[in-house]
Amino acid sequence: MKTPQISIVAPLYNESESLPLLVQRINALMDSSPLAIEVVLIDDGSKDDTALKIKQVALMDERYHGVFLSRNHGHQLALTAGISAAKGTEALFVIDGDLQDPPELLPEFYKLLKEGNDVVYAVRKKRKEGFIKRTGYHLFYRILRSISYVDIPLDSGDFALVSRRVIDVMNKMPEESRYLRGMRSWIGFKQTGYEYERDARVAGESKYSFKQLFRLAYNGIFNFSEFPIKFMSRAGIAAIMISLAYFLVVVAKKLFFAHVIEGFTSLLFVIILFSGVQLLALGIIGEYVLRIFFQSKNRPLFIIKEEIVNREYISPDAV
Repeated sequence: MKTPQISIVAPLYNESESLPLLVQRINALMDSSPLAIEVVLIDDGSKDDTALKIKQVALMDERYHGVFLSRNHGHQLALTAGISAAKGTEALFVIDGDLQDPPELLPEFYKLLKEGNDVVYAVRKKRKEGFIKRTGYHLFYRILRSISYVDIPLDSGDFALVSRRVIDVMNKMPEESRYLRGMRSWIGFKQTGYEYERDARVAGESKYSFKQLFRLAYNGIFNFSEFPIKFMSRAGIAAIMISLAYFLVVVAKKLFFAHVIEGFTSLLFVIILFSGVQLLALGIIGEYVLRIFFQSKNRPLFIIKEEIVNREYISPDAV
């Protein structure tokens, strides 16, 4: 296979049902495109036969590059592994393996790339998830946008066409708690959005649990915003002001009404207020310390068990 211009990168975790249709649609795209395209499929430690199906495709078609991780590392790290393995000289096209991100949009994205944009990111104008998830996503993106020191586009996920020079910078960024769409925005260069209507999953269920979504949201907030640490200071000042106001009320009642508030109510109020602020402060500090702790270990972000390149098995040592 000649050197690819574009790499399509798709992380997969237990996507055995959707993978055949993904391959079918990508094949149709590649067969009709004048571009030299490779497809990097990453198995993120799947428990079904996703890895087996990736191997079958990669051993039959040299345009497919299979990357198999040693265990489930999570979507962002699996995507990082695929990005580091992709060889596209012009750009990488990042999509989800569940076909909610239509690969057929590549030609439209590529036109915008050739117009001088380094990043063409997809903007979701309509989602197919349930009401709770849709509302949560909507609120999160707007909250993050309002507190972030980086201009992160609204309603934009990892689905994007990213130029090689931006990818090269991303590959040099070693942070362990990754929020790729924020990293992509932080790098800069010329970026533009492309509106599309996100499709429903073709099969199976979402692999992002609420716990994983909250973890991703935390990474976005703590990695790209100074708000948590500043909020802690503001909460402390607010607690002091409230307590001072309460103290002045007590003094005024003593001086002018000869009455001092007694009992456990006032004491309980002060204890709850200051204890709550202190616990909140410790929790926020703990989030930063936890990230420093994991980063300081300097472990590899992911471990590749094996790869298939040009229809041949490649050991990790040979990569």
